[in-house]
Amino acid sequence: MKTQYLPVAALALAAAWPGQAIAQSGEVHFKVMATLVAPDGKTRDVKLDTLGLPAGSQTKANDNVIPTIAVEYFFTDAVSVETIAGVTQHDVDGRGALADTGLVSDAKIIPATLTLKYHFGKAGGIRPYIGAGPSYFIFIDEKPGATARALGATSQKVNDTFGVALQAGVDIPLNPKGIFVSLDAKRYIMRPLASWSAGNVEVLRTRHTLDPWVISAGMGFRF
Repeated sequence: MKTQYLPVAALALAAAWPGQAIAQSGEVHFKVMATLVAPDGKTRDVKLDTLGLPAGSQTKANDNVIPTIAVEYFFTDAVSVETIAGVTQHDVDGRGALADTGLVSDAKIIPATLTLKYHFGKAGGIRPYIGAGPSYFIFIDEKPGATARALGATSQKVNDTFGVALQAGVDIPLNPKGIFVSLDAKRYIMRPLASWSAGNVEVLRTRHTLDPWVISAGMGFRF
């Protein structure tokens, strides 16, 4: 079976299976997902610049695919709260006048997120949902990229940042024992502050539009 036909097959299987509630009050769902993290990362504002960045300088963070898990608790059959766990790693490179330059290397991010979700549809069927909630991005072990080091930067830091996550997705039951396919998309709104230092002297400080898309697909299990 070709890969592009798998979602259609899953939908058909879910529709044909005998009615069975996919969520009830007090249930816990556990999901194992493959997740694409696709940040923007462009420079929103330059707060401090002693390096003399050329006009038209811009930045972009690279994408990454990681394993994630999600845990969801249902207050009712339609209302739940969900949190996710995972660590993603990204570089930030130059664009425009800074094309082909490395500014941030191997920044690891823990995207602590809690969303309140509302599920549509009837028990036993496909359950689309929407959600929203706060997020706190924790940045770990980031380093100046090769170009930043060549310009004299010896350390780099991205401030931990609060933001908001908007969410939409669908859960598709596969059998009456509580196994289901989950497809999920989140859009984060984040505005972190990044700084580069030479020794103890800050030489560059910028604010960025991070705003990643976080798109997941995987299997869920209910307890």
